[in-house]
Amino acid sequence: MTEQILAFSTKAGSLALLDGRLHSACVLPQVIFSVAQWRESAEACLAEVRAKGWASMAVRSSSSREDGEQSSAAGAFDSCLNVDTYGLSAAIEQVLESMGGQGASAHDQVFVQPMVGDVRMAGVGFGIDPATLAPYFVINYDESSGRTDAVTSGRSNELRTFYAHHAAGELPATLAPVVALLRELQALFGRQAIDIEFAVDAQARLYLLQVRPLVLGAEPADVQAHGKLVRLIHDRIAQGIRPQPFLHGERTVFGVMPDWNPAEIIGVRPRPLALSLYRELVTDMIWAYQRNNYGYRNLRSFPLMLHFHGLPYIDVRVSFNSFIPRDIDGALADKLVNYYIERLLAAPNLHDKVEFEIVFSCYTLDLPQRLQALQDAGFTEAECRRLADSLRELTNRIVHNETGLWRTDRQKLDVLLARRDEILGADTDPVTRIYWLLEDCRRYGTLPFAGLARAGFIAVQLLRSLVTVGVLDQSEYDAFLNGLSTVSGQMTQDLAQLDRTTFLARYGHLRPGTYDILSPRYDEAPDLYFDWHNLAVEARHDSARFALSLAQMREISRLLSEHGLSHDVVGLFDFLQAGIELREYAKFVFTRNLSDALSLFRELGHDLGFSAEDMSYANIQLIKELHAASADPRELIAASIEEGRRRYGETCQIVLPPLITRAEDAFCFHLPQAEPNFITQRQVTGAVMDYHQRDQLHGAIVMIPSADPGFDWIFSHRIAGFITAYGGTNSHMAIRANELGLPAVIGAGEVLYRKWAAAQMLNIDCANRRVEVLR
Repeated sequence: MTEQILAFSTKAGSLALLDGRLHSACVLPQVIFSVAQWRESAEACLAEVRAKGWASMAVRSSSSREDGEQSSAAGAFDSCLNVDTYGLSAAIEQVLESMGGQGASAHDQVFVQPMVGDVRMAGVGFGIDPATLAPYFVINYDESSGRTDAVTSGRSNELRTFYAHHAAGELPATLAPVVALLRELQALFGRQAIDIEFAVDAQARLYLLQVRPLVLGAEPADVQAHGKLVRLIHDRIAQGIRPQPFLHGERTVFGVMPDWNPAEIIGVRPRPLALSLYRELVTDMIWAYQRNNYGYRNLRSFPLMLHFHGLPYIDVRVSFNSFIPRDIDGALADKLVNYYIERLLAAPNLHDKVEFEIVFSCYTLDLPQRLQALQDAGFTEAECRRLADSLRELTNRIVHNETGLWRTDRQKLDVLLARRDEILGADTDPVTRIYWLLEDCRRYGTLPFAGLARAGFIAVQLLRSLVTVGVLDQSEYDAFLNGLSTVSGQMTQDLAQLDRTTFLARYGHLRPGTYDILSPRYDEAPDLYFDWHNLAVEARHDSARFALSLAQMREISRLLSEHGLSHDVVGLFDFLQAGIELREYAKFVFTRNLSDALSLFRELGHDLGFSAEDMSYANIQLIKELHAASADPRELIAASIEEGRRRYGETCQIVLPPLITRAEDAFCFHLPQAEPNFITQRQVTGAVMDYHQRDQLHGAIVMIPSADPGFDWIFSHRIAGFITAYGGTNSHMAIRANELGLPAVIGAGEVLYRKWAAAQMLNIDCANRRVEVLR
């Protein structure tokens, strides 16, 4: 006989329904009385509670206006915790006042329960993921504060977030009982979408503190169909982790931040057009071609980025192979890749800093000291010496004053600019213009950019090593970066000095989402980005100018000679400046072709009856087909859009961790707290504003999703600082923050970003690497 399905009642009523029925958790005893009963005889209500003999109590609301099917009204009314007998009456009055005081409904209730003692874990749990409506159990919990409201109050700094698919097998021992409770409640109430609060005491007893329906804006995903998608991801990860032909290293991991970090550039759930463009222009071939040109291993047949139903990930083993100098092979190459992977597994918080903290990709002045970590891990002195010799030769070849490859790459950018004008001026159809804009973007844009980005990374590492060996201090490092002349710095000055038309002619192709057709260019929506009536955006002049002393020059000259680096001091600093500046310039130049191609692609769709939204679901490969075949454009585009829309629907319902280390991560995982990158040594306090709140950015700490250069417009609003969810220490916005002397937190990760974005006021202390929620 099927057990009767329970119907949700009020907060207290639903708990009362479960008393004696629930097997997977305890329901605390409670005393319930209505507003009418309290008004009629407060003393009788107090006597009933006091008779229970509870030393410490929770007083909570139970209104018909909360926990409903249409609205939860979560947090709308007060709860009073740790109330003793003497404070009971005042606590009840406080809860009543929050429910409307004298205007509260006579039928609304207040209920009192004993507090759970010695809380070891407390949190909230969802029967499905409220963000994606997919069948994941989502548990937000705290194990350190000892509070039952650590999650709901937002006061804990140690929150953890756990995801488990409904089809997940093995679960962590501490969380398996919470998942079992969610499953039992889903069965009792006959619905997947539920929301609970729970606590666990020192004896590992699990208490259900609240259960209510989870209010949804759409239908939840189909459990079986979704489970099939997750199983496919699991199997692909399992296959990819195994040893692979032509690759060194026994295993791999997949990450959204290492190397050409897709989370920063296209986001964790890019539209199909953005994903296909990034693959075409960078991660399928271009990245490997240029890395091999610069003296590293040949990985040209290996795509760097793959995707799990539309969620892009870097294959970290492929990336680590590509940082091995090409004259190192066999056992040492295997040993290095395995060491790098194990190092990342041991310190996953470094996944956005692999080239600075894990991989040895160039020669620096502190390399001998850094190589000690390899000897500690079992590498021989001869192996370390061989690696150092290879990196020295590779670095000298890249940074050479006359023959350095970066100089050739710089010249290719001029070819790109000249050919762009010819393409746009030609009497051809839109498909042909799009085709050649993107072909040139690869050949003369992203290809040299990949080289100049490599030079930029080497420049930053060499500069950092001057600090490590004690030639420069941190303030001199900051002063050097502050004195660079980048495109962004010039844009800041031009915004104040040029007329609107001239400014937009120069910078109008930029857009916050470089690969996103739905992100307007500066020249398509200038008033969206800039306050033309308040352009007080002069560059900051309060930082010290960079200059080397004679003693520093002598010491650097001695070090260069000692380490066998072919530069003189002036040549070295010329390279350091050019490496960092040209990386930004190359990005500025190639994105012009990309931005023009996106605009033409949008116009092509419009002429055929498709919106920009429609075109965001298309795959850019269709341009190659339209250029090379006698196909019906409307038919081909419509088919691509339909397939892309279907696939993107799946993408939006998949949740994966930022670093995948095992196949089982497809089914259950913790979201890690990232180790953010703090830029400058400054401190600032300010109100928190989302970047969309464009009229309130002045003096604010601005939250932006990634370190994409298209967000440069925020600096025209005199912001106090900014925080990004994704990005690394060498990202565009990190360089920009250093240049302006602006406090910034780059690559906070999803957990911290959500927490800080929900705050009203923050203090950022970069020197001490701290962000404090003030309110």
